This record gives sequence, structure tokens and C-alpha cells, in this order.
Amino acid sequence: MIAALAITVVPAGPAAAHGNVTGPASRNYGCWERWGSKFQDPTMATLDPMCWQAWQADPNAMWNWNGLFREGVAGNHQGAIPDGQLCSAGHTQSGRYNAMDTVGDWQATSVGNNFNVRVFDQALHGADYIRVYVTRAGFNPVNTALKWSDLVLVSQIGNTPAAQWTTVSGGVQLDLPVALSGRSGRAMVYTIWQASHLDQSYYWCSDINFGGTTTPTTPPTTPPTTPPTTPPTTPPTTTPTTPPATGACSATYSATSWQGGFQGNVTVQAGSAAIKGWTVRLTYPGGQTVQQGWNATVTASGSTVTATNVSYNGALAAGATTSFGFIGGGASTTPTATCTATV
Repeated sequence: MIAALAITVVPAGPAAAHGNVTGPASRNYGCWERWGSKFQDPTMATLDPMCWQAWQADPNAMWNWNGLFREGVAGNHQGAIPDGQLCSAGHTQSGRYNAMDTVGDWQATSVGNNFNVRVFDQALHGADYIRVYVTRAGFNPVNTALKWSDLVLVSQIGNTPAAQWTTVSGGVQLDLPVALSGRSGRAMVYTIWQASHLDQSYYWCSDINFGGTTTPTTPPTTPPTTPPTTPPTTPPTTTPTTPPATGACSATYSATSWQGGFQGNVTVQAGSAAIKGWTVRLTYPGGQTVQQGWNATVTASGSTVTATNVSYNGALAAGATTSFGFIGGGASTTPTATCTATV
């Protein structure tokens, strides 16, 4: 069992312009596109939990959505990137993109069996080649880490200078057609772009759901601007719609489960008086593990998970709430939840 830490970070500006898959949107591009203007909105934890854990792990993975690459691979992609780390390009950039590998219910783009993969080239690099893979039938990214053996090559191009791409605002783009048959349900698209400058290889994971209609995706009209220089010291508080909790604080638990794992979500509410901090203990029947958490310092010992507030969500006014979450392994069962407050 491992401890996971949720942090507040002063975001850095984006890296020098490169590119990404904008449709079906890659994991980090999609999280930037949906939440870049409201990255501290606590509703993200409920509406888009996998993006929430990514923002908590390292916001720069989204601000630098165009920098998920490795150098010097020399075409040996499988040798450079281990199984289970494909979406982070083998923990590239000092681990900035590691959260992209997290297994869970990432927001998926609905596609038909025929769709396009759109690569956006912000720096006019062009391509030595681009290869598009789709996971084999039966692979479910909601509960399975991606391996090279899960991928089937479905589309590719060779040397294509940027002058042959379509000019759009902010760069150029290129659509690669994918034609399949008989596919349904969840899958992943894995795209490798070998840029035509230096030995620079880009790697992107896009989550898709076969059986829908493709929604066109366009690149940003301008390159991303520098994010806010200083996040607010405290996140927005929510006015409770229920009476204040009895006692100093209370903890309400809920979970979303899948085969072999689950996501736990806990709402902490102050009682009739303000509190300065809180600690929540969740006691499971047994067999559960903690893999990653956010919005709290989360540790596990035996069947007990302990979560302590972080700097920005410990102080709560009377009746106010905050929340935290974590990814767990094993069967999803309801734990006994207790909350202890510092007053």
C-alpha cells in the first residue's frame, strides 16, 4: 500500500510549442481543453474524476499539453517505454505526465467504426511518420493498464512535411483515417508522432467509446496562454444543502467500482462550529489497497485508510464541506467512516 499526496501547485507556463492529438482528444489535451479555465473547480472531482486526479498530481501535464515526448528513442519505442507507462511515454519529462497512466474511467469520445485521428502540429515540425493504434477487442481501459501487446496498428503515414498538412489557426493539422468493423464499447487510441526535427517522438493516449457518432474537434484558436500565476489560497466552499453535521465533523463515503478496483469519494462536513483541520479514517473489511489519492494526504495500514486535510481544505466554517478521493484496488465494499477535527 502506498501513500498518495494531493498538492496545490503554482502552474508553470507551457513549454515551447509542439503538438498533440486533438481528436479524439488525448488524455492531457482533453483535460486542458475542458478544465484549463477552471482547473480548481471542485466539481471536476465528481464530473471528471480522472482529470481531477491528473490536475492534482501535476497541473503542468495539462499546461504543457504539447510537450509529451521523448528524445533519442531511435525508433525503438517498445524498448524505451515499459508496459503500463505508454500514456506517460515511460515517465518522460521527470514524471510530469505519470498521471496519464492511471487506470480508471477517463472521459471517452464517442466514435463510429470509421473515424479520423487528428494530429495538431503547433510548431510546424511535420512528420517522419505517424502511427495510429487501437486496442484489441476486449481490452477495457477502465480497469486495465495499457501494454504494447494490447495494440493493433490501424493507420499510418510516412514522411509528410508540415507544408502538406492543413493550415489552421495556431499551426497545422493532419487527419489520419481509421476504418474498422464490428467494434463496440470502450477502447483506446495510441498515437506515435515522429517529428521531423531532431529525434523527437510524441506519444498520446485517447479514450474512445465505439458505437456513437464522432464529434468534430478543433484545435485551440491560439496557443495556450500562461495560466494564472497564483492559485487562490483556498478553494471555493459550498453552502451545505443539508443541516450541519452533528459533532465536530462527519465523513460521508461513496464509491464507483469496476472489476478489480474502485474510486472512493469522501465528503467532509464541519459540525455546528468552525474547525481548523480534519482526519478521516475508513476501515474496510479487508483486502483493499490504495493506489493514488487527491485533495488529502492518504495513507493505508492494513484495512484502514487514513486521510488528513492538505493546506487549502483543512479550515472549514460551521456546516461547510470539502471532499477528497482516491483510487483503490480490490473489491469495493463500504467502510466504516469516522471524522476527527482539530478545533
